[in-house]
Amino acid sequence: MKKIDKLILSSFLGPFFVTFLVVVFILLMQNMLKYFDDIIGKDLGWDVIALLFFYFAVFMVPFAMPLAVLLSSLITYGNLGEHFELTAVKSLGISLTRSLVPIGVFVVLLVGVAFYANNYLVPKAALEAYSLIYDIKQKKPALDLREGAFYNGIPDISIKVNKKYRDGISLKDVIIYDHRGRLGNKEVIIADSGRMFTMHGDQYLKLELFNGYNYSEGTSSNDINMVGQNYNEETLRKTAFARSEMIFDLSSFNLNRTEKKWFQGNRIMRNLGELQRDMDSVSWQMNDQRLGVYQIGQSMFSYHLKRDTVPLSADLRFFRRQKDSLFRARAAREQAANDPIYPVAVVDSLTPPATTQQAQPETRLLSASIKNLTVPGGETSPSTDPVNPAILDSIFGAPFSRDLHTQALNNIRVVKSQMASSLSVAESQDHEYLVFQIQWHKILSSSVACFVMFLIGAPLGAIIKKGGLGIPVIVSIFFFIIYYVMGITGEKWAKQHLVSVPVGVWMANVILLIIGLLFLRQARVDARLFDSDFYLVVWDRLKRAYGRKRLPAA
Repeated sequence: MKKIDKLILSSFLGPFFVTFLVVVFILLMQNMLKYFDDIIGKDLGWDVIALLFFYFAVFMVPFAMPLAVLLSSLITYGNLGEHFELTAVKSLGISLTRSLVPIGVFVVLLVGVAFYANNYLVPKAALEAYSLIYDIKQKKPALDLREGAFYNGIPDISIKVNKKYRDGISLKDVIIYDHRGRLGNKEVIIADSGRMFTMHGDQYLKLELFNGYNYSEGTSSNDINMVGQNYNEETLRKTAFARSEMIFDLSSFNLNRTEKKWFQGNRIMRNLGELQRDMDSVSWQMNDQRLGVYQIGQSMFSYHLKRDTVPLSADLRFFRRQKDSLFRARAAREQAANDPIYPVAVVDSLTPPATTQQAQPETRLLSASIKNLTVPGGETSPSTDPVNPAILDSIFGAPFSRDLHTQALNNIRVVKSQMASSLSVAESQDHEYLVFQIQWHKILSSSVACFVMFLIGAPLGAIIKKGGLGIPVIVSIFFFIIYYVMGITGEKWAKQHLVSVPVGVWMANVILLIIGLLFLRQARVDARLFDSDFYLVVWDRLKRAYGRKRLPAA
């Protein structure tokens, strides 16, 4: 590596690591603002909070790395241009494209690191972060008795304290309602003073009460022989005490972790291999649903068109053979008998047609010919013979029957309900398939975005020739907003079937790549895109060209 390459690379590494940490911190704080209300007041340990921040910081890597590359490349080449170091490099016969090579190689390696993080680290961090934040939301707030207000955090217990001393232990004028008997406010304890503290690692709360009364309201059963029936008599018991102790279980205040398997189905917690298996599973369910719709056709027609069939598409025929366990067993036996090569017939039957790879429903028309038409008397007319008009008249000319009319309407409603249910399930499966497919492409596109942002930042910094954190930050935020908006728009269009999933996910990268190549072309010819003189010269040229066109021919 030449000294020039070391100089350029060292000028890039420092701003990159600093901007990466700053961007991660900003995105982390912006994301954690949504959960501050759930975290504050839960008496969480610093280890839990640090772990939560670490997981969300890793989760922010796909968003932070492209922005850090864009900002650091802008700062690097802006500083080189502002201090005329880029001019000195060009004077040595080194072109701008050649000066991009050391940072370009590093960014290519960074793309590999970003892919590894997006595919392995980010799904695991997302699983840990969101499962932990769910458990934090379920955790009860810390034990906090406030003066003059009832506290209901302890299950089936309501406590009111009129005064709480500064030591956090001594209490004055304590009222306790005990609802553990599920009988309402029939157990009441009133004390002049008390002490409160936890024990056994905050697992239990101990209350020492002094100079009070215990009021208990209940019922007693007495037999009245002269009447011959029972009745209940309300009783009230008042017990005075000089000192009393109460212990409450605080296990419900602990942070109980939920099994992570209940969160693993979310798309952001899956890597490429798992997403591919999910798509295969959903595709199997979609084909099974489509095949089921074809197979319920016979139940829709009670009299005519009963044996009419809708031809299956090639992909559904292949799916039906794959679903048949006997077919798979027969293929396995033939493979074992002719190992290691399948017979040609089996290979052809196991290979899906090239034109039917998409798992989207197809619209087919019903066959116009009547296969078999059963008429009164048990005679059957083959579909190859012409239909006798007298037979049709005997069917459609039958006398009107309200029962048959009601039965026909009921059959129509059942068929309509079945088709509406099948359509709803198909739409849900199609949306689920698109979600997994979009996430599969996003893992790749967010990694490649690092290189795209470098192609925008480096030439643009050479054109602007301004370093520091002024103009580069503004330009970086502008292009990152464009990238983010186009990414969100592409995903929305893909979910609405306006564009294909690859086009929707990769649209932002392709458009910004074209813009970056245009900036690179302008930087190679030292174009002054951000100087007012450049546009004044262009305007003068346009006016002169327009004036020459208006001059009359000699």
